[in-house]
Amino acid sequence: MALTLMSAPSVLMTAESVTEGHPDKVCDQIADGILDEILAHDPEAHVACEVTATTGLIVILGEITSRHYVNYDDVARRVIREIGYTRPEYRFDADSCGIVVAIKRQSQEIFEAVGEDEGAGDQGIMIGFACRETEELMPLPIMLAHRLCMRLAQCRRQGVIPYLRPDGKSQVTIEYSYGEPKRAAAVVIAAQHDDRDERGAITQERIRADVLENVIRPVLGHWLDDQTDIHVNRSGSFVLGGPAADSGLSGRKTMVDTYGSAARHGGGSFSGKDPSKVDRSATYAARWVAKNLVAAGLADRVEVELCYAIGHPQPIAISVETFGTHKFDHGGLVQLVRDHFDLSPRGIIRALDLRRPIYRPIAAYGHFGRTDLDLPWERTDKAEELRRAAGLAQRA
Repeated sequence: MALTLMSAPSVLMTAESVTEGHPDKVCDQIADGILDEILAHDPEAHVACEVTATTGLIVILGEITSRHYVNYDDVARRVIREIGYTRPEYRFDADSCGIVVAIKRQSQEIFEAVGEDEGAGDQGIMIGFACRETEELMPLPIMLAHRLCMRLAQCRRQGVIPYLRPDGKSQVTIEYSYGEPKRAAAVVIAAQHDDRDERGAITQERIRADVLENVIRPVLGHWLDDQTDIHVNRSGSFVLGGPAADSGLSGRKTMVDTYGSAARHGGGSFSGKDPSKVDRSATYAARWVAKNLVAAGLADRVEVELCYAIGHPQPIAISVETFGTHKFDHGGLVQLVRDHFDLSPRGIIRALDLRRPIYRPIAAYGHFGRTDLDLPWERTDKAEELRRAAGLAQRA
């Protein structure tokens, strides 16, 4: 798809996002809330926490080895309350939902294979991506999809659209011409809402008008035109949402967490995993590498692939794809990466300072391109070093 994108006169690319009240994202935030609670007191803990949710019930399960005692009920209820599930009519709320905990210790065989972060916690393929479509060096569709969902949540919390409930989704389709984004071809919004308010029933027409005025137009701005296909709550009523409408599961929104349809992803999920798990830490490192290569001017579009084997101290394979946009000898890019980035689990954790409670805020609205947070893998601190090593003039 990315190769076609650079040469086709017209191609459509789509990305989606979900609000923090989406059932899968509820689970991701609880899992990362638990991880943060543990790392705040025991940075060396080993955590692999999964969460599932349904009507009135949360189940927390996984493998955790830590010196810190966690009150799982308190963490889960706090997260659910902060998301906004606080009313019994939601059929899922922080005060009344049941919580089942089934946690065991990490396998001793895995612990011995990994050692003190010397080796990868599992085999796997991790993908990082960066491009020049936005200031964040992210694909435009996923950034717009996240902003739409963040704006939905903001309108709910600030009372701009007071009848909104926590669940919601967005989808944005951007038309490209020869690799350049031109316009928003389609926008889809699903916003959970109250059945009635003081003005009467919440109609689909009212929701469409309010969302168009307060969410879609402010976010998409000049990307909209008179041909943009806009859909708001096309299913009609969306009163029942969240875990009461659909069961949730952590780790099920990896396309939302990463780059949308613009890049591949390795398949491993992030939330609830401590940084010894390369599913998480090496994916962040791959983004860090890709972003610095683009920021250094070595290519306009970069996908980095890292492959690991359990217990092995270095990636067993590194590849860099530039989709024909490289400004430096493509064959030398992998060596540049090897020379300037320590991509061992220990090296990644040290360079990005990952044994900290920084994960709950990124469990919704994407792990990459977040200018609202100081995320170490979003820094371009290696860009000038890479430019000098490549023999390119220093950036102005």
